[in-house]
Amino acid sequence: MEELVTIAKIVRPRGLRGEVVADVLTDFPDRFAELGNVIGVREDGKRSDLKIEGFFFQKERVVLRFAGIDSIELAEGLRNVDICIPESAVAELDEGEFFDWQLAGCEVATLDGTPLGTVREIMRTGGTEILVIDNGDREILIPFAETICPEVDIENKKITVDPPEGLLEF
Repeated sequence: MEELVTIAKIVRPRGLRGEVVADVLTDFPDRFAELGNVIGVREDGKRSDLKIEGFFFQKERVVLRFAGIDSIELAEGLRNVDICIPESAVAELDEGEFFDWQLAGCEVATLDGTPLGTVREIMRTGGTEILVIDNGDREILIPFAETICPEVDIENKKITVDPPEGLLEF
């Protein structure tokens, strides 16, 4: 079964006609216009096919209308459902660019092989993204810049870093 990528999470119904409000979890929200069918994944892991009939953006969220969901009661049943697409349907990135979900879970080590921990999340600061690395004892923050992270092997979930002197002492 192909891996899924979550692009939105339904937070609540909107109105009486079955629309839902969802948090946008993709860097490419304009792709909602291209998507016809998506996969809804419930908290218990159960999947269902959903057909997007309409959408519009409202502040930082998207309002979605699905085929067959035409009442507030049916929309309420979609609360907390993840809206997903197959990994094969994600947008193409330029070389050297990665999705957050590809980096999360990567093992991080220095050039000499010293393990630092696992990428827990990517922090956005308005400039360079920061890898938040969990090593069990503490959190390590490393800028995700090519000079500091010269090797990124998504296939094997490994990132090699060359931190400047003093970076790991914080």
